[in-house]
Amino acid sequence: MTSKESIITGAMIILITYTLGLSLVSQAFPATQTSKTLSSTGTIETIGVGVYTDIQCSSPLTSIAWGTLEPGENQTVICYIRNEGDLPSTLSMYTSNWNPSSAENYLTLSWNYDGGYINQDDSVQVTFTLTVDASIEGITNFSFDITIVGSS
Repeated sequence: MTSKESIITGAMIILITYTLGLSLVSQAFPATQTSKTLSSTGTIETIGVGVYTDIQCSSPLTSIAWGTLEPGENQTVICYIRNEGDLPSTLSMYTSNWNPSSAENYLTLSWNYDGGYINQDDSVQVTFTLTVDASIEGITNFSFDITIVGSS
């Protein structure tokens, strides 16, 4: 009997040592984080301007497919905005109709427009940048509208 008790005791000591070892390793090397991917389509509305994909302003841009984004990432889209009004204009831009509405708390749209005047029928190259907050949670798809206004 002493032999069986020794084997069982030895096995228990090995099991306890193994369990403690795993516990220490898991604290030293935490599990890797997982992330969600996001996809979206944005609609562009304009007032007094045209938005185009090409420098010749021959191919209108009516929506932006941002593609799949990861938390902490950003995506850029280059377009050309032409003054289609009668007077020199400056541009402004805003977003609306966020779906889901909480996406606005985690996504930021910016552009590199410098605020300068654009003469009638002239265009300016603009880069839109959509930035995803690294702490985004619970959003897998989103959409929003972009409105660009030309003001004289």
